[in-house]
Amino acid sequence: MVHIVGAGPGDPDLITVKGQRLLSEADVVIYAGSLVNEDILKFCKPEAEIYNSAQMMFEEILHVMALAEKAGKTTVRLHTGDPSIYGATQEQMDAMRERGIEFDVTPGVSSFLAAAAALKQEYTVPGITQTVIITRRGGRTPVPDTESLKKLAQHQTTLCIFLSVNLLDDIKRDLMSAGFKSSTPVAVVYKASWPGEEKIIKGRLDTIVQQVKEAKIDRTAMIIIGHCLSSTNRQQSKLYSPTFSHMFRQARF
Repeated sequence: MVHIVGAGPGDPDLITVKGQRLLSEADVVIYAGSLVNEDILKFCKPEAEIYNSAQMMFEEILHVMALAEKAGKTTVRLHTGDPSIYGATQEQMDAMRERGIEFDVTPGVSSFLAAAAALKQEYTVPGITQTVIITRRGGRTPVPDTESLKKLAQHQTTLCIFLSVNLLDDIKRDLMSAGFKSSTPVAVVYKASWPGEEKIIKGRLDTIVQQVKEAKIDRTAMIIIGHCLSSTNRQQSKLYSPTFSHMFRQARF
């Protein structure tokens, strides 16, 4: 059996209880070394075979999985954050299906959620936005034209942008050409949740490029853009309002 496990955003304690158990039981561990905090490998048993997939090709990864399966060993394929977001897991799952390798998936805490925790921020603020768009800007790996930032930005929702901090100047131009004001709040969270390494940069669309450049952040960062980051024009949720009834509580006024 191969267990695809989300390692969480960086802090080893943010792996799920199930993920930690699977990791501690694994005979073979293949981890995404370019992004996963290696401190999480402390949960592995001493005799586990550990491979860093950052140094491997696709077929090499599958070969290790197939050998482990043939030997009756349990494998954990450890991905950063949650495997369903920019994890390149679909191609691995498709290949395992073709080879008859049994697998399952254990979700993890994504970095866009860890960034919200670091900012002490809710993305879906009543009266401001109820929608979050998770995306990335096209670079060496393109995105479909229908999903360009210019088009997505027209919705004026909260934007959580992965894998693009090195393209921040391009992002600024895309968003401003789509109607975002220069005063739009922006936050960049570097290594969200990583003990001793997390950095938070807050600014505006017209200042954030220089701020991030001065902070020397060029990778491993989440970009959050939108008016949810503003402290003005917020409304209180109706969920706990004394004037609002629902199936668990009657209105008092």
